Amino acid sequence: MPIFHAEDLKTKIAQIIRATGSSEVEALRVCTNLVQANLKGHDSHGAGMIPRYIESFQEGSLQPNQSIQVKSDLGSMLVLDGQGGFGQIVGEEAIVMGISRAKKLGSCIVSLSHAHHLGRIGHFAEMAAAEGLVSIHLVNVISAPVVAVWGGGIGRHGTNPFCIGVPITHREPFILDFATSRSAQGKMRVAHNTGKQVSPGFLINQQGLPTTDPSVVVKPDAAGNLGALMPFGEHKGSGLAIACELLGGALTGGGTWKPPKIKKRAIWNGMLSILINPVCMSSKEQFEIEANSFIDWVYQSPASEAGVPVMLAGEPERKMMALRLANGFEIDNKTWQDICEAGKKVGVNLK
Repeated sequence: MPIFHAEDLKTKIAQIIRATGSSEVEALRVCTNLVQANLKGHDSHGAGMIPRYIESFQEGSLQPNQSIQVKSDLGSMLVLDGQGGFGQIVGEEAIVMGISRAKKLGSCIVSLSHAHHLGRIGHFAEMAAAEGLVSIHLVNVISAPVVAVWGGGIGRHGTNPFCIGVPITHREPFILDFATSRSAQGKMRVAHNTGKQVSPGFLINQQGLPTTDPSVVVKPDAAGNLGALMPFGEHKGSGLAIACELLGGALTGGGTWKPPKIKKRAIWNGMLSILINPVCMSSKEQFEIEANSFIDWVYQSPASEAGVPVMLAGEPERKMMALRLANGFEIDNKTWQDICEAGKKVGVNLK
């Protein structure tokens, strides 16, 4: 498999995004976000999304060069519409606006609807944490319904991410970011492209039976049906996924999953974000002391496996990023071939 380095890969894939009519600035911002996902070990949200974005653009769903539209501004509550634009762009715009309000007013609720694929939600939590803000994000996904509800035998909603970011003075932030399915669907795409099976308990096939074959949520069968991912944490994860649908989808106005079956290649996200300035809730010193003392307590826990230290959410990504920045990273041959084919669709020949 070829080895890529971040800046070179970003330059290559930015040509493809630019060919959709995106401005140079937009194309670089989108691709910086995608490559950052690769660097942090989340290849499911990285450059491998380019083929899907091009399909969405060509069908008329993804709209380049869009900005958020303010539908309602109540000061500490913002209702925003992404107008079908790149999620990496409209998502950042929404969070920047929310950060400004939360720093001024103590908190802000940001409702974002009609954004194309937002990418790695942890990015938005990192943005808020860098400004000293706590953030909570609930996201729904309107695409193929590839996740079953607990006790169900067929897909009923998307992977519906949930994310929390907490800044901690003198430390890296706590960034908890996960799909409410047992795995992101993109990880199944990566497994499928590399010819790997997945662990038992992650998937059911089109007949509702357990399987380890990731292709069941990547390639429809002859009747056009997909299998489904299972929720994490049984009924608890399933309940959180439904909460993401109700709050990220219904409450934001972006819509929820329901028939008829969507056959387009677009990936629509709605996101409800809550941003809190912790200084407005307690003294700065109190928050620093309590947060740091608890983190110290966590790190003092004996490891369950010798040589494998306890880590906090966000730490594995930072370690992976350091390694991949230094050494580069692999993209499997099938994924790179798909990226090159996507480029050809818009007149870009990658070498």
